Amino acid sequence: MIIRRTAGYLWPYRAHIALALLQVAALNALELLKPWPLQLVIDTVLGGHPPAWQRLNGLPPTTLLAVAAGGLVAIHAVLGLIAVWNNYTTISVGQGMVNDLRSRFYDHLQRLSLSFHARAGVGDLLYRVTGDTYAIQTLAMNGLFPIISATILLVGMVVIMLRIDPLMTLVAAGIAPLLLLGIVLVNRRLGAMATEMRERESAVFQIVQRNLSAIKLVQAFSREAIEHRAFLDGSRASLRSGLRLYTMQTAYGAATGVIVAAGTATVLWVGAHQVWSGRLSIGEVVVFVSYLGSLYAPINSIVQTIGLVQGARAGVVRVFSILDAEPPLRDGAANLPAPVRGAVRFRDVSFAYPDGALALRHIDLDVAPGECIAIVGATGAGKSTLVSLIGRFYDASEGEVLVDGIDVRTLRSEGLRSQISMVLQPPIVFPMTIHDNIAYSRPAATRADVEAAAQLAQADEFISRLPDGFDTVVGEQGSTLSEGERQRLTIARAVLRQSPILILDEPTASVDVTTEAAIMAGLERLMAGRTTFVIAHRLSTVRRAHRIIVLHQGVIVEEGTLEALLARQGVFARMHATQFADAPRAAAAAVAEA
Repeated sequence: MIIRRTAGYLWPYRAHIALALLQVAALNALELLKPWPLQLVIDTVLGGHPPAWQRLNGLPPTTLLAVAAGGLVAIHAVLGLIAVWNNYTTISVGQGMVNDLRSRFYDHLQRLSLSFHARAGVGDLLYRVTGDTYAIQTLAMNGLFPIISATILLVGMVVIMLRIDPLMTLVAAGIAPLLLLGIVLVNRRLGAMATEMRERESAVFQIVQRNLSAIKLVQAFSREAIEHRAFLDGSRASLRSGLRLYTMQTAYGAATGVIVAAGTATVLWVGAHQVWSGRLSIGEVVVFVSYLGSLYAPINSIVQTIGLVQGARAGVVRVFSILDAEPPLRDGAANLPAPVRGAVRFRDVSFAYPDGALALRHIDLDVAPGECIAIVGATGAGKSTLVSLIGRFYDASEGEVLVDGIDVRTLRSEGLRSQISMVLQPPIVFPMTIHDNIAYSRPAATRADVEAAAQLAQADEFISRLPDGFDTVVGEQGSTLSEGERQRLTIARAVLRQSPILILDEPTASVDVTTEAAIMAGLERLMAGRTTFVIAHRLSTVRRAHRIIVLHQGVIVEEGTLEALLARQGVFARMHATQFADAPRAAAAAVAEA
């Protein structure tokens, strides 16, 4: 199965593979020629026997010696040139395969559901992308291809050796069953050890990724020494597993070497008796022993490659396991007809995570184009999950989510999401310029568009104080900006997208009251005419909504305007009293102001 799938990645490079096989054939032919100049020297120049090639008859010994020496140098020179060419060809094919697999794998990762990414370790996925994908090159070009090359050479060697002396050939071939037995006994063990080594190395990546992404927390609680010990423990475990694998491979190779040496000694014993009996010349025995080394070299190469293949196979399996076990959400084929109005409907929608936990139950909700809906509820009530269904970051387990009357599962994800602007929590900022961070939602936007979006989000004031303004590069995860500044950048990003559907996940959670008022004034202009979903706790955000949806344990328990819900004295009123500052006075003031 793995070999067949790996061969599929070889198919686009079939022309290069054919060239590489021709190069291998030329290399093997030259390998077969290498011992013959030695026979010419030993039997003809030194032994006085007539040369095997009639054209060389009558030449003086010095000339024959020069021919043999020149032939030997020429063979090795051509052999070296073709070997370099073959190495370039095979490496270029291997790197192309790595790039193809890595590209497919990374594209697949980006299209997997948020449920998968919530479960997966970022460090493990990082290692699979950067480390395990290289295994396909090792498996194909350093594993399968050398085995093919060695097999071709092996067949050629056996044919010539049979012509020289069948008896010694049979003796030489007698060690093959022992080598095959070694492969059978060690093969599975090597595979298990290779898998363990890759998993432990992946665990080290996870430790590094987790700690560096939370370095502020590590330092805040003085966990540096503890985390360093955890890293060392993981690193030592990884190195120990690697040492066990390499020791097993080395021991395997050493045992193979002993078996090969025993075969060579036996052949020499038989060959000496063949010379004594006059059946062979000394030169023929030398050629045969040279071929014997070349015979055992491909056998040994095949045996040694088995361990390499097992290690590479473990990496390829780890990549294919993600490609197979986690299919992305199936993309639809339709596009939203223009102009997009932004009507959203949830029809008897339920959603369960892969572990079976229900996040939403039987949601029925109709949102008209341009309507603003505030979604409130306790942590874990399903607020973010509900709005995530609109853009198909998840698919509903039951029921339908419709945009402009069309089931989102029938729509192209890219086209659907292009109609949605989102402000997420926590705010996500990339280590790039302020301009590029804002333009991330619309790369073709002009500089003027970006600056206008920043002004609407009340971000232009702090941007003007930065050393290079919009061209200032922010730190990793926006570490050089405050939480409120990062939030305003994400709002500017959403403003710039200019989509008919707007999703705001706590848009003012990280800003002070003064900045919040300015941002909300800008957001009101942004929300005008757009279907807006606001996940909110703050009264200033909630009171601007046309309707408030109250979620409790994945169920809509209340729905209505702010005044109606406060007057009802139900779940929302109790939630408001405990979650909003100065609840009674603020509520009264809000009702009066509204």
